[in-house]
Amino acid sequence: MADTSARIPALGTLLTAMVTPFTKDGTVDYQQAAELASRLVDDGCDGLVVTGTTGETSTLTDEENLGMFRAVKEAVGGRAAIIAGTGTNDTAHSVHLSQQAAALGVDGILLVTPYYNKPSQSGLRAHFEAIASAADVPVMLYDIPGRSSIAIEPETMIRLAQHPNIVAVKDAKADFVAATRVMAETDLLFYSGDDGLTLPWMALGAVGLVGVTTHVATRQFRDLIDAVNANDLETARKINFELQPVVRATMTRVQGAVAAKQILKWQGVLPNSIVRLPLVEPDEAEIETIRGDLAEAGLVFS
Repeated sequence: MADTSARIPALGTLLTAMVTPFTKDGTVDYQQAAELASRLVDDGCDGLVVTGTTGETSTLTDEENLGMFRAVKEAVGGRAAIIAGTGTNDTAHSVHLSQQAAALGVDGILLVTPYYNKPSQSGLRAHFEAIASAADVPVMLYDIPGRSSIAIEPETMIRLAQHPNIVAVKDAKADFVAATRVMAETDLLFYSGDDGLTLPWMALGAVGLVGVTTHVATRQFRDLIDAVNANDLETARKINFELQPVVRATMTRVQGAVAAKQILKWQGVLPNSIVRLPLVEPDEAEIETIRGDLAEAGLVFS
């Protein structure tokens, strides 16, 4: 496996998959997005994923996606890597959006596995390579079969790693055996795509996390990643245990964007918890469950 350490700063080690704030009338609130980005970077993020799944990209227009890239880039560009979520299940559309994002000066793009149309592995490879060739920026593949219905197989990743622009993987399928093979045979940078598995992923060789809970517990995740990199396993385990109730609150009770916005509202970071249909805000029972998880972690909000 090639030495990847010199490439880690280009993408970061702690990346938050940012929510997209909305105003009361449902339009994108770019000012709130810029303020949130600044707060996350101040608290320890060295990378941000903008309009990924948690950013509700599937219900944003291209103009809104590009507006988010621009707003976050202007707010924290130079202080953190800006990764634009430009992947869709339409290759031509993904190429267009990726080229537009690259023109805005983003530091990389996140390409999710095409969903719904279920291409073959050959189709996946052709899709990713077409986009990577059209937009000359680093590419992070997003392997999440729970949403896309198909996984990127190890053989496909190994071949994709030969493309000079494909440099990283956000893994949300937790197939550690498959990932070990890919890491052993390529220089792809792996990122945990599951907040609660950050410690085991990094023990395996991942360089960091692309997370949602990191909206809420940014500094704790920064400390966890730094502890692993310092070979301080005892501290990393302690922080990991402390984070588990927060991970439950943010990732398991309702959809991640819904939970993150609700908690950010309680923290006073966002003025509202508005999401776009088909997402809806949590009901009273869900709110009480989330509050219970946070209370277990010592976080109580009025």
